[in-house]
Amino acid sequence: MYRFTQDCLIGVEEIDKEHKELFRIVNDVEELLANDYREDKYDAIVKLLRELQDYSEYHFRHEEEYMKKIGHPELELQKKQHREFAVKMNELDAIVGSRQEHELLDELMQYLVTWLFRHIIGSDMMIGKMPPLKEWEEKQEYTYTTQYSTGITFIDDEHKELFRIIGEVHRVIVHDYVHDKYDEIVRLLEELKNYTKFHFGDEEEYMAAIHYEGLEAQKKAHDAFVSRLEEMDLEEVDDNQQKTLEELLEFLVGWLVNHILYMDKKIGK
Repeated sequence: MYRFTQDCLIGVEEIDKEHKELFRIVNDVEELLANDYREDKYDAIVKLLRELQDYSEYHFRHEEEYMKKIGHPELELQKKQHREFAVKMNELDAIVGSRQEHELLDELMQYLVTWLFRHIIGSDMMIGKMPPLKEWEEKQEYTYTTQYSTGITFIDDEHKELFRIIGEVHRVIVHDYVHDKYDEIVRLLEELKNYTKFHFGDEEEYMAAIHYEGLEAQKKAHDAFVSRLEEMDLEEVDDNQQKTLEELLEFLVGWLVNHILYMDKKIGK
């Protein structure tokens, strides 16, 4: 069973309720997949797919309306991810009956779990918890402070390095004398991807060693973060350099601060 935990709360009550409902549907899919006593699952599969299509469309519309209202910078990325989800559901709906039921349900389950966790933790998380860039700059939140200490020395040291890279992103943003920042953006993205993979690997290895019960949730959050970086379109980056840097800084600070405060600090406890 996939539980909707505090780590999945984005801080917008209506959207959080709708995410909980999506988790319920995912668990219904898992229950049907695990039911070995039911031979003919065709009608149940069709019903679940229709429910997913209808409810996700309803939810995505609400989410996009809210993002538009608050002027959220990642609205277009969200729309793209929502469209991709709808396309996948339509594809699966079109092949019901031509595929073995267990095989179809297994594919649906794997897609839902991967997509839902990545989308909520990697993208939706920033909707309710990410203030405007100017507010971050006023607070100087792109620097490491003791409030982020987990009490685990090597994890804290690696978090300091991530904040250092974030500081580099901010430095490039405020550097008005450099017109073409493309090479710097690409360099920082590569550094971020490489270092986060190294850090997440270290962190997960430690959690496995101490049998930390939140390891799987951490892995999903880590995967979502790396995927978000890898999904960045470099052609679009080149066309909108300053905007890309500002949105990248908002995402990095918002995600990292929330991840450390609400997830990583629990490891030390």
